[in-house]
Amino acid sequence: MRLCSLLPSATEIVGAVGLADSLVGRSAECDWPPEVRPLPVVTAARIDTSEMASFEIDRAVREAIADGRSLYALDEELIEALDPDLVLTQDLCAVYAVSSDEVSRLCAVDAEVVSLDPRTIPEIERSVLELAQRLGVPDRGARVAAQIEEKIDRVRELVAGLEPRRVFVAEWLDPPFATGHWVPEMVAHAGGEEVLGRAGEASFATTWEAVRARSPDLVVLAPCGFDAARAAREAAALPPLPCRAVAVDANAYFSRAAPRVADGIAQLAFLLHPEAVPDPGLPWIELVLATS
Repeated sequence: MRLCSLLPSATEIVGAVGLADSLVGRSAECDWPPEVRPLPVVTAARIDTSEMASFEIDRAVREAIADGRSLYALDEELIEALDPDLVLTQDLCAVYAVSSDEVSRLCAVDAEVVSLDPRTIPEIERSVLELAQRLGVPDRGARVAAQIEEKIDRVRELVAGLEPRRVFVAEWLDPPFATGHWVPEMVAHAGGEEVLGRAGEASFATTWEAVRARSPDLVVLAPCGFDAARAAREAAALPPLPCRAVAVDANAYFSRAAPRVADGIAQLAFLLHPEAVPDPGLPWIELVLATS
């Protein structure tokens, strides 16, 4: 089966079930597993955010959505030339990837379009099972889903009985966005309490004043699509915060509805309870944002 993935989390799942060599095309954001990076790129962001600050990106995205403009350009001719049997994408977030409707409307390719739209950790596991079933490797999907559960269970055992730490995970920085969907669940599994974000629901804009009012013990900067280094650079423009703050690799371990969210949970648990949880070795940066 020839696969074209427009969704980084789907690409990661395909790799996790051992079918990365079935991929014939990918989006510009699909970078895991590493062996997919040489594949033809069939989408490109219409907004170049590489040199833009958080507030500039937010403004540009809002303007594009308000005008009804797509955030991504789809190379229809390339997709048709690649002749996939299956195109993988999503309908959960217009900012994240090309929608299934847009693929069907723009491409004359005779391929099935599959949308993956999990909002919670159980739904992430279910999407692994369902995609593996569709790809003809249900046993591999069951194994990957079980591995996710095993990793989460190990963390929960380590933090069981510990006092939950109050956490604010920032899905965006300027303006700050309280996280949603599966990330508040990640916090809970890691022995924390998300002070603003709502599990299973969309993220939403808030203010740093509102964050301070909730008295978090830890602020985790996890802006969607950013690694730890980019998040730390953006943090220089933030107001002082009366608590510890760290930047993490959201792009790899938080933003994607894929197996590595289990590794993100282990990292959160270490950051919240270093006395009980070993460092899983994922990238993070300690920040200096405290008030004097």
